[in-house]
Amino acid sequence: MEILQLTIAGVAIGCIYALIALGFVLIYKATEVVNFAQGDLMMLGAFVAFTFAGMWKLPFALAVIFALLMMAVFGAMFDRVLLRPIIGQPTFAAVMVTIAAGFVIRGVATMIPGWGTDTHALKAPYSDGVLKLGTLSVSTDHLAIIGLTALLCFFLYLFFNKTRVGVAMQASSQNQLAAYYMGIPVRRINTLIWGISASVAAFAAVLLAPITFVHSNMGFIGLKAFPAAVVGGFGSIPGAIVGGLIIGLVEAYAGFYLPEGFKDVAPYVVVLLVLIVRPSGIFSEMRRKKV
Repeated sequence: MEILQLTIAGVAIGCIYALIALGFVLIYKATEVVNFAQGDLMMLGAFVAFTFAGMWKLPFALAVIFALLMMAVFGAMFDRVLLRPIIGQPTFAAVMVTIAAGFVIRGVATMIPGWGTDTHALKAPYSDGVLKLGTLSVSTDHLAIIGLTALLCFFLYLFFNKTRVGVAMQASSQNQLAAYYMGIPVRRINTLIWGISASVAAFAAVLLAPITFVHSNMGFIGLKAFPAAVVGGFGSIPGAIVGGLIIGLVEAYAGFYLPEGFKDVAPYVVVLLVLIVRPSGIFSEMRRKKV
């Protein structure tokens, strides 16, 4: 039963990593930019949800919906205001913009009244419960994280494969120039992808906050989600999900069975091993260029 409890806990945390990694991958597939502010967008989403649910006392479900919508708008504005003006510049410039934006978001969050550097609680209706199955005790928070992540992935699958906008996003991510010639508004599509990515980060924050609290440094979890994206294959949506689960499980097992300190190192050891065996990631697509 011990191994089963560790597995459930690892899968739950892995789901959080997977959602943040999904944001990395969505943006990278569309724009070839690595958004190093993704973790800070998650932190901002947690604070926005806390404002609605904790400070303004709105019903939790309504607070989550408002937070997702606000973060979608913020992500779209992030693209239009910060990234669109540097289109055509080296990719390094866009990467530096996301790093700088992450620091700014974190700094501004600490200066907002009611947020600051304090730690805040954001309790969900399902929080603090325990489901007992014989000798197995499972946290309802972990079960909710796994179930809601699966539900979100299902809806995203339907969106990307069954809607015109989703298919347009896939076409744009594969070849922007060809998509533009086919009449797809590539810039609008990219802005929409940034909005979806920020909203997914906020969803991850809402799932994570009840078990880790809300604070200005929670965005550093993005440093764990980045290895998840690399392990799965930077550019593969299924890879982001699988990579997140792998990192979550490795971290859970390492934290229990290995000496103290190995828990934080284990994900990066996994990244190194995967890169040695398969440099482009587990689910990467092999591409050849003719020269």
